[in-house]
Amino acid sequence: MPFSFNFGGFNGGAFGGGFNPAAGDAGQGYTPPKKTRKPRKPIGNAFTRTLINLAVTLVFGLVYFYVELPAINLHAEEFYVFAFLLCAVYCVCAVVTSGFQGEGVKGYVHFVKKQCTIPFLAFIALIAAIAIGAISSWVVLRAGAYSQLLPIESGDFTAEVEEISYDQIPMLDADSAARLGSRKLGELSDMVSQFEILPTYTQINYQGRPVRVTSLAYGDLIKWFTNRSNGLPAYLVIDMVTQEAEVVRLDEGMKYTIAEHFGRNLYRHLRFHYPTMMFDEPVFEIDEEGTPYWVCSRIVKTIGLFGGTDIKGAVLVNAITGESEYYQEVPNWVDRVYSSDIIMDQYDYYGMYHNGFLNSLFGQRDVTLTTDGWNYIAINDDVYMYTGVTSVTSDQSNIGFILTNQRTKETHYYPSAGATETSAMDSAQSQVQQMRYQATFPLLLNIADQPTYFMALKGEDGLVKMYAMVNVQQYQLVETGGTVAECEAAYRQALAHAGLIGAGDSSISGEQKVESGTIAEIRTAVIDGNTHYYVRMERSPGYLDFNAADTPRAVLLDKGDRIWYGYVLETASFPENGIVPATGFWFEGETPPAELAELVSNA
Repeated sequence: MPFSFNFGGFNGGAFGGGFNPAAGDAGQGYTPPKKTRKPRKPIGNAFTRTLINLAVTLVFGLVYFYVELPAINLHAEEFYVFAFLLCAVYCVCAVVTSGFQGEGVKGYVHFVKKQCTIPFLAFIALIAAIAIGAISSWVVLRAGAYSQLLPIESGDFTAEVEEISYDQIPMLDADSAARLGSRKLGELSDMVSQFEILPTYTQINYQGRPVRVTSLAYGDLIKWFTNRSNGLPAYLVIDMVTQEAEVVRLDEGMKYTIAEHFGRNLYRHLRFHYPTMMFDEPVFEIDEEGTPYWVCSRIVKTIGLFGGTDIKGAVLVNAITGESEYYQEVPNWVDRVYSSDIIMDQYDYYGMYHNGFLNSLFGQRDVTLTTDGWNYIAINDDVYMYTGVTSVTSDQSNIGFILTNQRTKETHYYPSAGATETSAMDSAQSQVQQMRYQATFPLLLNIADQPTYFMALKGEDGLVKMYAMVNVQQYQLVETGGTVAECEAAYRQALAHAGLIGAGDSSISGEQKVESGTIAEIRTAVIDGNTHYYVRMERSPGYLDFNAADTPRAVLLDKGDRIWYGYVLETASFPENGIVPATGFWFEGETPPAELAELVSNA
């Protein structure tokens, strides 16, 4: 008899169930009962819910405002982000406190719309404001307004920009200044372990000298915590001519800087006192008495809601006390109100659109742009930003350059066709290519009524090794020297040989003197293929530099000779390196050279 299992016996049999749900039910399947979701009860009444929603939104807004510091200003893009987030937070709170009521997708959508009507309307209004503001600021429609952001006057460079003496030429770039500052701080054992240097050096005129200044910063959060009660004890001043770095210690430390935290942080301090103002990046300056300040330029939008970025005054914050005041006309000691980025952007708008928007795309008549770099120079106790101007269709030559006062935005355009700054740097580097020096971005100087690029040549260690001068209009005229005096003397000679200046203008600037004396010592050196004779006279603290290329008779000089000699002195005494350029000599009994004869009577 075959053996089999009857699983159906488990269904409807003694066990009353089994594996087949259809058994015993005439083929009808099992349908589980539907679970109905219990609606969540709203919190309190409508008034209570509204208070809760507003309270949560307010707390979120305060925290966000404290952390992100948006300007409460319709011209500020971050304001709209802030407003959108507040609307979103209120909507989420309204849905949660009202109990998520509704059936199906349509029901929930209707519920959410009902709870978020006011935030939704605010959101739509903000979107409309952004759209209208963007259209009203669109450069396609407002090209004329953009081209007038920077008032420009044409000028004569050699007539308006005087030749400056060596004690006014800033010879340090930002990188070299930072190296000197770090080295100086490293010498101070009581500071180097606790503080570091802010990398944002500001070039200013301080007591008639071009310098770079910056503040100290705390080494880390722990060091801030242990030193914050006294504040930052000093700031740095780097003399750009003598290359001396000084740590200026303060009787009372600086407590309001960009390196601070919480309420003393400069950005937060500004925002709490001026919640509606927009600011450019603050810069560190010192007044003529050495008091440290932060200059916080106020940004305004002058075209539509978002276009035409400009500066309207500045807030000056005392870095020690935190006292602040807004000045629409800043004091004269302030050197930097307009940043280089704003100046260059405004000139680019002028260069692109002063003949109309369509001309910037088609035809491009007189369309110009600034070059890629800039530098600063001191003129009449103000700091001017310099940058070249080139045609939009050419990147190999400049058609001129602009000088802009960084305090007043007064801008002069000087037409001068010539090499770009990059081409001049390459030309200078090619003169010393065997040494692999790198040129810094050039300064623009007036040398013998010739626009001239002046730059430092740095070695691989980042230190300045030589200096170079390149003629703007004829950038094949390049001269270098171990000192600025040597460099300029060689450059003036090159200008004379090229017929750009007269022979009488080939001597370097400064007070020319003629004296007599006895030679005590002679040394020689070969620089750029030329032999230089360094002659020290008896009772003289320094050396006369005779370039054999200019004064071939210098080879005849010998110790003990009695001579008359001419030289140029830029300052009241011999410079630090003890070397001054000589302009000529003659032995006693000889007739003096014509260019020096008239000075003999005053010797």
